[in-house]
Amino acid sequence: MREMTYLPGVRTLTYDASRCNGCRTCTLVCPQSVFTMEGRQARVHNRDRCMECGACARNCEQQALTVQPGVGCAAYVIQTWIKGKDAACCGDIGCC
Repeated sequence: MREMTYLPGVRTLTYDASRCNGCRTCTLVCPQSVFTMEGRQARVHNRDRCMECGACARNCEQQALTVQPGVGCAAYVIQTWIKGKDAACCGDIGCC
């Protein structure tokens, strides 16, 4: 099975390893398995899989993760699938 990526090379996910306490929350909430654990520290395994949903950042109590929604915004992608055409990436879907 081919690995899904969204926008290769687009870097909207930032991770501050010095803030990570090893709680594993990011590995549990990320729907795309972007993170892995190495010992007691989370690591970004494949940044290109990030769909900018923000679940990791919203659930990280240490504020070690941030996600800047934008071109790969999950809300935009989902709305485009639902509507069958390009959706606006702003307003009520809270993307921009």
